[in-house]
Amino acid sequence: MLENLQNLVRQYAGDTIINNPAIPNERNEEAVADASSSIVSGLKTAVANGNADSVVNLFNGGGEAALSSPVTQNIQSGFIENLINKFGLDHGKASQIAAGLIPAVLQKFVHKTNDPSDNSFDLKNILGSLTGGGIGDMLNNFGGNDKNGDGVLGKIKGMFS
Repeated sequence: MLENLQNLVRQYAGDTIINNPAIPNERNEEAVADASSSIVSGLKTAVANGNADSVVNLFNGGGEAALSSPVTQNIQSGFIENLINKFGLDHGKASQIAAGLIPAVLQKFVHKTNDPSDNSFDLKNILGSLTGGGIGDMLNNFGGNDKNGDGVLGKIKGMFS
């Protein structure tokens, strides 16, 4: 998942990271990796703090939910902090980069996860990685093709629609 997520971040990193003079070119890949890990870390933190419903709502709400989700805001905050600490950016510049990148990436991430014809991201695997395998393993025991909504995950997602 992390490699696919880094590729997705890289697709959206043009003006925010790659062509941004605030981030030296030799550190572009580091910034892309940091954005990816901030997303994974933010999702894991939300689940660990008892906000799994917010993560499910993020994925269930479609791409538009990613723009206004509290989970997105928390991920942005973590990425801003990393940009300040690792790259020495001021808060304003770091906020600009995070606001230009994180919501767009999450929006596409959610869209790809919900697209039955796109196998680059699978919600069952994502939830499993966020919970250390617990939810993913449990869903595997129930079977069904959750990507199409006919497994347990589809039923769980349906509860939030």
